[in-house]
Amino acid sequence: MDDVRERILSLKKDKNALILAHNYCYPSVQDIADHVGDSLGLSIIASEATENIIVFCGVSFMAESAKILNPSKKVLIPEPEAHCPMASMCTADQLETYRKNNPGVGIAGYVNSTALSKTKMDMCCTSSNAVKAAGSMKERKILFVPDKNLGAYVASKLPEKEIELWDGYCPIHHGITEESILTLKEKYPKAVVLAHPECRPSVLKFADHIGSTERILNIVGELDVKEFIIVTENGMEHRLNKRYPNRRFYFADNAVCITMKMTTLGSVLRCLENEETEIVLEKKVIDEAYVPLKRMIEIK
Repeated sequence: MDDVRERILSLKKDKNALILAHNYCYPSVQDIADHVGDSLGLSIIASEATENIIVFCGVSFMAESAKILNPSKKVLIPEPEAHCPMASMCTADQLETYRKNNPGVGIAGYVNSTALSKTKMDMCCTSSNAVKAAGSMKERKILFVPDKNLGAYVASKLPEKEIELWDGYCPIHHGITEESILTLKEKYPKAVVLAHPECRPSVLKFADHIGSTERILNIVGELDVKEFIIVTENGMEHRLNKRYPNRRFYFADNAVCITMKMTTLGSVLRCLENEETEIVLEKKVIDEAYVPLKRMIEIK
């Protein structure tokens, strides 16, 4: 495995490549990346990248977003079949039909969506800035797609907006149950509960703090607490342990995204060696999807 790692690092230098990895990837993949983070942070880095090649370790919508935000770069994805299940729950055709039938309603879309779906959105957002993004929209009524759980969280923070929810969800976060959190709380009564807003409202009610993966990472540093129940995909454990080796983190047993875990050091090496599995999008798609994505990264 050390040979694979060294070969990746050598190729990265020789080819002037930037490797980005999401927090949910395997620890070995995170450790060879130039940057590890959430969708917002990685999107901003991709938009500003000066390297010739961007290798995006994550799921396909993330690599598509990198290509849209920085179209002159060659964007590679080690596992082209790593498609986010939630992203497939809302198509561009469905949004086009909705817009025709609901004139005047704004469409806010989670970044966890396909490039084609983004072409039909007014605003894109991540879990880091979803409330601010939806709140900045001029329309009083908003359709929030595709994540109904994140949408419900946004609606709870924006009572002045009428927010309609799409029937989509992250299977991993949606699969975390009240019972699993109550079991963890009983086992670790002193632990603070930090939850991702993709979780069900019935789970979020047990959270002491709610936020994106990056916000969760920062909250740990802000609190004088030694134990935390982390309610999100368990790939976060590696980054949390690296930054806070003297804290203890507990996760739900079933919080594993097999799609994020498709990317391995072997697939990163193959991707760099052959410069294959490139993200290719039509110019029209890039141009139209750029507008809501650019609005997303400009939200402060």
